Amino acid sequence: MSFDITRLLENWDYVPGQVVVRRFTGQDGVDKIQLRVDLGILQMNAEGRPDGKRPNGYPSLFEYQQSRLQKHRESHDGNTEGFTLNDEECSKLQLEALQYHHRYICLLELAEYERVHRDTERNLALFDFVQAYAANPDFAWSVQQFRPQVIMLRTRALSADSMEERDFTAAIQLVNQGMDEIKRFYNDMDRADLIEQCSELESLEVWLEDLEADRPLTEREKLEQELQDALRTENYEQAAQVRDALRKLPSESKG
Repeated sequence: MSFDITRLLENWDYVPGQVVVRRFTGQDGVDKIQLRVDLGILQMNAEGRPDGKRPNGYPSLFEYQQSRLQKHRESHDGNTEGFTLNDEECSKLQLEALQYHHRYICLLELAEYERVHRDTERNLALFDFVQAYAANPDFAWSVQQFRPQVIMLRTRALSADSMEERDFTAAIQLVNQGMDEIKRFYNDMDRADLIEQCSELESLEVWLEDLEADRPLTEREKLEQELQDALRTENYEQAAQVRDALRKLPSESKG
């Protein structure tokens, strides 16, 4: 067996600044995703834990720790007091979250938006789990600091999914909700000072501007634009006609 992947790399170029990804079915019949990086190729399973492992017989380490918590509750009359995650357990959960992070970046590029939503929600839940039960409070911020990035990627996926249906209103609403969620996070963590320098917010603001620019004008907006043009050129007869047309529009058409 040859372990040399030179031919694979030669036939698939790495492109700096781009997510170069492909999906295929492996020899084991399992769907795989490959990500081209500068020094090689990352390969992961498309479903389940990305590396295909089952820690302690569970689909993921996170699910194993959740089962530990459930057993603790059952043996303590539903009480979670006394259940903690030590530093090593937190570190392993963080490394597992990184695997899912690689995958949902690939899934976003592949336009598999529902799966991006699935994996990002999973990581957000893991962050909250670590924050709730880490024995060392420093670990809470060590994972939560990545929350804005995950929210941004989830928001991009959800809004892109709406755009496939040409639903600009829903897409714009989702982006605004994502931005609000990021700001709330920083405020809740007493780190409002980070809002102004948040690259994820900047990314979503650009995305929002693009959506607004591409959004088709409503009938009312078209008429209001015509009215402004008529007034600017002092075409008062046309302006009067446009005003009449605006009055006849149903009130629910207002933007």
